[in-house]
Amino acid sequence: MGKIFKFNQDVDTDQIIASQYLLFPTIDEMKTHTFESLDPDFAANVKPGDYVVASENFGCGSSREQAPSVLKALGVKAVIAKSFARIFYRNSINIGLPVIVCKDLHDNVNAGDEMELNLQEGIVRVGDKEYQCTKLPAYMQGILDQGGLIASLNKED
Repeated sequence: MGKIFKFNQDVDTDQIIASQYLLFPTIDEMKTHTFESLDPDFAANVKPGDYVVASENFGCGSSREQAPSVLKALGVKAVIAKSFARIFYRNSINIGLPVIVCKDLHDNVNAGDEMELNLQEGIVRVGDKEYQCTKLPAYMQGILDQGGLIASLNKED
């Protein structure tokens, strides 16, 4: 079980991690500024195993890989949204951050609710309700299980 941090539609990568923090040399230094303009306390309050739930077009804007990287570095277990910007989705899989499409979740949960995600089944549970999400194909689940595309490719050598 993890806590929900809820965001609305069109959250862009600059809102996830603002461009001025890209000058920091490491993701660990950047992560304390995650969602700073939307929720200044996010980085201090999120715990490993928590979830980001959003509406449509999550991760739009520039293609910076640091956006999913800071979420993963903070221990976010997955981002569940109605839809994702294509490049954010791809970058997330590349670094091993699960991104799940779930059309009904955002409108039926609140920030702070506890939820559980079964990636293999594509099911989210919040309280006594279940939500059917897009189930990841087995090959994509395998990539995530190995820590992302780069880690997966390195293991093939």
